[in-house]
Amino acid sequence: MDSSTWDQKYSTEEFIYTKVENRFVVEFCKDLDGTNKKSIDLAGGEGRNSVWLAKRGWQVENIDFSQIALDKYLQFAKEEGVEQNCVATCADGATFAPKSTPVELAVIAYLQIPQNDLATAIQRLAAHVAPGGTLVGVWHSRDNLAAGFGGPSDRPSVASITEALQGTGLEIEVLENRDGQIQTKEGLKPSVTLVLLAKRPL
Repeated sequence: MDSSTWDQKYSTEEFIYTKVENRFVVEFCKDLDGTNKKSIDLAGGEGRNSVWLAKRGWQVENIDFSQIALDKYLQFAKEEGVEQNCVATCADGATFAPKSTPVELAVIAYLQIPQNDLATAIQRLAAHVAPGGTLVGVWHSRDNLAAGFGGPSDRPSVASITEALQGTGLEIEVLENRDGQIQTKEGLKPSVTLVLLAKRPL
């Protein structure tokens, strides 16, 4: 899909992915001190995770394909009183150039694109993580084909993310499947969620 498809999807007053921060992002980031530190939320969409991070002191750059989503994010940040901590960059996940780098935290949550492109995005993002910094990832896992809600086969797995991180200098601390949920037309259904916590040594 191109950016116009995403712009059309986000062109509603409703927040498509809600304003509630992702629970796995919370799990891995809640104990990090964001005071006067920089972060990237790649494919951050309408900003549910970006705004949550900004409220915890992070300077957040939400990089997303859709300008419509980013406009909603900036308005959301203003409503929450953290607009001074929030920056928006409209760019493709595989070719983006952050406004501010390096960063102490990089988040990539639910960027569900072909695996070759996802590996490129992860490697590009990892390159901007500072020494001592953290990379957090969340995806619908390929294991949903056998143990979840199904979906396309071109989804990440423990093996594919491990391969994508090779040579980045990041050390994997957590990379595993977790029980999750996905919103469908029939309501919430169980899914398999792949989560990542990796850090760059000092």
